[in-house]
Amino acid sequence: MKPGVDDRSHNVVAVLRQRGFRRLLGVRLTSHVADGWFQAGLAGSVLFNPEKGASSALAIALGFAVLLVPYSLVGPYVGVFLDRWSRRQILYVANLLRAALALPAAALIFSGTEGLPFLVLAFLIIGINRFFIAGISAAIPHVVDDRRLVTANAFASTLGSICFSVGLGSAVAGLNRLFEASFHGYGLIASLAAVGYTASALMARYFFTRDALGPDDTPELDWRTALADSGRGMVAGVRHLTAQRGAAFALAAQSGQRVLFGVLTMTMLLLFRGPFAGGDDVTGSIPGLAAVGAAIGLGVFAASLLTPPVARRIGGWRWLTLVLALEGLAVGVLGPSFDLALLGVAVFMVGLAGQGVKIVVDTDLQHECADDFRGRVFSLSDTAFNVSYVFGLLLAALVLPPDGESVGVLLTVAFGFVAVAIWYAATGGRWAQRVGDDIRLPEDEAADRVRRELARSGRH
Repeated sequence: MKPGVDDRSHNVVAVLRQRGFRRLLGVRLTSHVADGWFQAGLAGSVLFNPEKGASSALAIALGFAVLLVPYSLVGPYVGVFLDRWSRRQILYVANLLRAALALPAAALIFSGTEGLPFLVLAFLIIGINRFFIAGISAAIPHVVDDRRLVTANAFASTLGSICFSVGLGSAVAGLNRLFEASFHGYGLIASLAAVGYTASALMARYFFTRDALGPDDTPELDWRTALADSGRGMVAGVRHLTAQRGAAFALAAQSGQRVLFGVLTMTMLLLFRGPFAGGDDVTGSIPGLAAVGAAIGLGVFAASLLTPPVARRIGGWRWLTLVLALEGLAVGVLGPSFDLALLGVAVFMVGLAGQGVKIVVDTDLQHECADDFRGRVFSLSDTAFNVSYVFGLLLAALVLPPDGESVGVLLTVAFGFVAVAIWYAATGGRWAQRVGDDIRLPEDEAADRVRRELARSGRH
């Protein structure tokens, strides 16, 4: 299924030479721009709207929990469908559904109605998005050669983050030039997402044949049978993931990093609603938050440039360990000053580390896990990604002061990053050294090494 290219190069040009990857990238990036528009309207109406009072830290954390946790709890079960149905069809239908749901959600934002119907719509749109991203990740090995997965993940993830930022940035520009920072303005911005979702859906439908993105050699089940099989399929997916010990260790390290990132997110939100707000009007926070977003974006971009060559040279596990340790050092040294410029440097390192970790983890999952399990594995990964983040937000809401300034919390977070790095080096690193670092090796050689090690361990 994966198109071959004779040369052995790993660079972006070699990846972009593969037409299937270019087309899948177009589907993903168009959707990410629409995500930026919708989430700008959503966050602006809830967090930075002068027409309503400021929410408490706990209310913000609970809001994230309501939007992210319900889907995350059912995601591993829903992920079974990614391994039973055409992934092309799933990408197509998922974005058509989001387009249909975005319009009434935007209308509720426009009218200032944020009750239960609004929460349900927002939850469905965000939940379907997580399903969509899991499907994209599971499909990448069908359009990219195995030896280029690191580069492909780095390039796709980075451009995805950039396009999401383009959506957010254009929304901020629209607030400054075209719309007012009110329910009406945020509702109009959110409505634009329907256009992007529809375009992404049509691209998926007409760019690929029904079976082009997998799953391979798996009989397609009707929805009743697939639903009945979802529980057993989820359990099988968990077992498959835990058997791939290198990927499981990396995913655990990412989960720890996401808890700590959630604490930092709440810290920044409170700082930009307090000491960094630039006045009593919360809309004064928007330029500062945009600058923080730019710093994270630069970090993400740096990670996309550094991760493929460095991971292939020193091994993915060493790179993951290094960026986590540097993230802890940057937060611990620069954060306690609460100086905006120094925090910007720390935020850059947080963006670099988070993206570097994600690239390694995604590549490990794609490389080590069989295709007929990838949908479930990436749904499990998404669940861990979001639940860990929400846990960090809730923890921060309980321990942070109202203005977000706490040297003790920042130092604890910094220590946490270093502790996760040390734990991963001692577990994931040790395993990688025993079997060979998979993402550094051609697919067949890596698989042979893992099989030999599992046989010696009595796990074959």
